Formats: sequence, C-alpha cells, structure tokens
Amino acid sequence: MTTRQPDPRTPSPSSHAARAHSFNAAAAQYAANRPSYPAALLDAVEEEAGRALAGARAVDVGAGTGIATALLHARGADVVAVEPGEGMAAQFRAALPDIPVVRGNGNALPLADATADFLTYAQAWHWTDPVRSVPEALRVLRPGGALALWWNTNAVDVDWIAGQGDRLARFFGIDVAAEKRRRTDHTELADPTGRLRFSRREVRWSRRVPVDTHLANIGSHSAFLVIPEDHRTAFLTEERSHLLRAFPDGVVEETYDVLLLVAHNA
Repeated sequence: MTTRQPDPRTPSPSSHAARAHSFNAAAAQYAANRPSYPAALLDAVEEEAGRALAGARAVDVGAGTGIATALLHARGADVVAVEPGEGMAAQFRAALPDIPVVRGNGNALPLADATADFLTYAQAWHWTDPVRSVPEALRVLRPGGALALWWNTNAVDVDWIAGQGDRLARFFGIDVAAEKRRRTDHTELADPTGRLRFSRREVRWSRRVPVDTHLANIGSHSAFLVIPEDHRTAFLTEERSHLLRAFPDGVVEETYDVLLLVAHNA
C-alpha cells in the first residue's frame, strides 16, 4: 500500500504558527512591496467610530512594518504599535524610529486597562484567537472606544485579478467556493463569541506598480513564504508571463476592496 505524500505547496493547519512567523525573514520585502491604504479608509474609520483620530490614543496591533501605523500617526493620533515578530519590529523601528513599538500580540496585549480610544488591526486580526483577543480588546479600550479591523482584499470582479485568483487557487489547491463563503462570513468569523456588534464598510482603491513589485507583493504572503523556494519561483515566473500579456507596458494596476469592520466598547 502506498502513502500519498502531502503537496508541499499546500500549508497544513498545523503550519499556522509557521506562517505567522514567516514574515520576520521577509520583513524588508514586505515593507517595500505591500500596498498601503487609501485616505478614504481612515475617513471611514473615523465616521464609524464617531470621533477623529487626531488627538486620540491609538494602538495598532500586529503592526508589522508600520504601514498602517504611519497613516494613523499622519492623522494626528498618538500611536503605540504592538508587534510579535522580531524581524518585523526591527523593520518598523528602522522606518518609524519616533513611534514606540512593543513586542506582544492581540491574545495578550501588553497594555493597561482602558487606555486606548482606538484599537486597530490592519491585515492582522486573523492571526489572533478571537476567544482571547475579543476580551483583550474590550479590556484595553476605553468606554466608547472603537475596535477597527481591516483587510485589503482583491477586487475579483476585475477580469485579470479573477484570472490570477484562479491560478493561485489551483496552485495551492484551494476550494474557491469555500473561500468565497469564508469572505462572506468574515464579520461572523471576526467574533465567534458574539460579544461585539460590527458595522461593515468596503472602500475600493487602486495603485499602479511595476510587475516586479506586484510579484514581490504576492511572494510576501505567508502561503508563499512557507513553501519550498523552487515551487514559489516556478509559480512567480509563470505568473510574470501572464501579467505581461495583460500589461505589456510592465505596469500593473492592482485594485483592492478594503473590508473594514468597526465595533464599539459600550
């Protein structure tokens, strides 16, 4: 009897921790190539929170290299960042030396009770365990404070993005229908404890970047960082050919729908 070997391109459930830690070795790549967020997103955060970021005490959790932290700071918030990864925190300090960053994660925030007006998670809430991170958020937020979670998601109604999504799904063996359902249920998944009542907004935006930047952005995602380099290189090399057929000038227009969820601490 032969034993079927696992496909090295498909991360197993047990690899969640490895994927979470994989960013540390790729922090510079992440900082240089990941997309930021539009001003309209910060407008939406303020509207849903019912207060301005300027002058507010904000904590950016899972801050990574500081992409969102820098935007909060530019809005006038008094920001402290929380980041679990050594490599990402080092990249953060190099880019934003005047903003404090402390080591920690959303499941056990290294912060005192009732000290934040805003608690933000940019691309980071899914790395937490909501059973632990929800009560931690409520502990750290002041009464009336806002928890804001957001993710850049690919605009799959754009033809070339849908095509790339199909190729990625085949490469990683993803059930596309199940993935669509997961995204639809994102609000419920954000808090399975049912303690929070989220409002939901979507903000569309785009950026134009060289093909190499787009490919480096893709390659900075954890699903790629934990697979063998030859598999990653083979996919990205083939993907370059697809992209250059769609964008012969070598400049890719990435389109995103930022999913924003905001909940208040009563």
